Amino acid sequence: MATSSESKSLLEYNNLHIDSDLQVVIVYTEWNEKIIAELLRGVQHVLSKFPSLNVYYLQVPGAIEITNACFRTIELKRAQVIIALGCVIKGETPHFDYVCQSVTQGITHLNATQRIPVIFGVLTVNSVDEAWDRLGGKHGHKGEEAAIAALKMCHLNYQTSIK
Repeated sequence: MATSSESKSLLEYNNLHIDSDLQVVIVYTEWNEKIIAELLRGVQHVLSKFPSLNVYYLQVPGAIEITNACFRTIELKRAQVIIALGCVIKGETPHFDYVCQSVTQGITHLNATQRIPVIFGVLTVNSVDEAWDRLGGKHGHKGEEAAIAALKMCHLNYQTSIK
């Protein structure tokens, strides 16, 4: 987890209003299987604190396909929040840049145009070592952080729906 006291307060989630029937969909990629498994473990660790949540999983081939799966989930009204997980590791070609830009713009577009929050839990890193630094290493655990962001967005939706 993050080490500064300011960052630690950002990771608090115990006082959030979370509906007992909340449906969470986790969209995750096949690529970089070990890294994705650890991202999922981090998400599950946080979500397990709320045993009444309904959690569903959708696996897609790669990061480009994340946006489509999220959009279809929204279209079918299958979730109140979606957590998108992936890992794109830089290689020797510009493919990395195109994939990162595509998935980032796709998720940003969904967040700007849809009512269901889509949490960006996609690692975009230069190396496998950088990915592991973000999975419990010196940069915290991005899976846990994605789950916390999802819970906070659900709480925000609750707060803005109070009449």
